[in-house]
Amino acid sequence: MNNNKKAKPLNINTSKPLVLVTGANGMLGQDLCPILEDEGYEVVETDINTLDITNSDMVKKVLSEEKPDIVVHCAAYTNVDKAEEDYDTAHKINAVGTENLAKACAQNDITLVYISTDYVFQGNGAKPYKPTDETSPLNNYGLTKYEGEQAVQKYCKKFYICRTAWLYGIHGKNFVETMIALADVKPESTCSSKSSRAKYNTTAVTTEAKAQGEEQSVIAQADKIALADVKPELKVVDDQTGCPTWTVDLSNAIVKILEESMPYGIYHTCGGGSTSWYGFAKEIFKLANLDVNLLPCTTEEFPRPAKRPKYSVMDNGGLCRHWQKALADYMALR
Repeated sequence: MNNNKKAKPLNINTSKPLVLVTGANGMLGQDLCPILEDEGYEVVETDINTLDITNSDMVKKVLSEEKPDIVVHCAAYTNVDKAEEDYDTAHKINAVGTENLAKACAQNDITLVYISTDYVFQGNGAKPYKPTDETSPLNNYGLTKYEGEQAVQKYCKKFYICRTAWLYGIHGKNFVETMIALADVKPESTCSSKSSRAKYNTTAVTTEAKAQGEEQSVIAQADKIALADVKPELKVVDDQTGCPTWTVDLSNAIVKILEESMPYGIYHTCGGGSTSWYGFAKEIFKLANLDVNLLPCTTEEFPRPAKRPKYSVMDNGGLCRHWQKALADYMALR
């Protein structure tokens, strides 16, 4: 819930604040850090080797030595399906690690920016979720990220919780690049028999698009055909709806929140509008000028260990552009 308390401008009439970024080597971190620097912020980049968030003593020591004004917490356990069988590890990183940072930030009067997820919602709604809407995670990943949110709100007075979704970026595995790669699947060599036109192999492909602080597990099916003149089929889930978000747009939203000293609280920093994974894939192939035999399918056709919200569209309050505009820019730059 957004607090009414206005954030005080940081270091007025001095140089920009010092920002420490956890998970700086991740997909989000690699876009966020240079964008912060371009805006004049001094940035301290950390990873698990220089700042293990699960080690409370290390967290206290690093924050005490670096003395940042702001911590942007991107590091996270993001394997949604594995979290179902390994809750303890996901909890240790997403909940305990975040609690360690929250406590240290509170003790040192540091503003904490925590990257969270649309997976904190049940996903049974019919209109975009607002930051004040009730949360009810469907899976262990969403639960541990929500536990991280609770820790931030419990220990910090100066915090921003930035929920994002369906993240993609040039510096990591993501849905966009996976779709383009699958479009390049070549049919097997031509068979002499007409009867060999039947499909002979079906492969379920799961992509874990791992950004620091956010994860998306997308299921697609590539059906190879036995004749070279027949395009492979690509089936993509069409009954999960959400908000594709480019890491650059998320980074810009974080900078906007900081630059404008927006009120402390929870924000939805995801792409504007909404689509299904199938609709997302369709737009990708359109922008890439790829002729793909794309077909919609249901979640039930590809069951996964962790449940996914059917509808996790979030109202971003204008913090990020429409997802189609962002995707067009991403495709032009890749």
